[in-house]
Amino acid sequence: MGRIRQMIKVDGRECWTLFDTGARNTYVVQAIAQVLPTSKTPRPFRSAIGGQVKEMDTMALLSAEVEGHPISTHAMVIDEIGNDEEGTPIEILFGALAMQQWGIRPVPDEEKLDLSHYPEEFLEF
Repeated sequence: MGRIRQMIKVDGRECWTLFDTGARNTYVVQAIAQVLPTSKTPRPFRSAIGGQVKEMDTMALLSAEVEGHPISTHAMVIDEIGNDEEGTPIEILFGALAMQQWGIRPVPDEEKLDLSHYPEEFLEF
């Protein structure tokens, strides 16, 4: 499992983000969701995060910049993700599906992200 912590930009604001291949989905806290387009889900979404099952009913369209590369993905809006190992509150949990979509690979030994597979264009068929 790969986990990298770093800042990404959302609407010009630096946000503390955990890139975690152990998480399938992407999550944002309420404070970040306030600057993003959101919508209610058809039914509540339940997920185990930080050892607790949490229920969410709102999703956001996360448009951000990761190391100068624009990305957009769906994210579930959650009250609190938790703190990292140093006690810093995590504002965005960037999950494996979004990392795969954008060619982002964590390099845990170097504590950095590999964006060499970032797609400059999408070829759909």
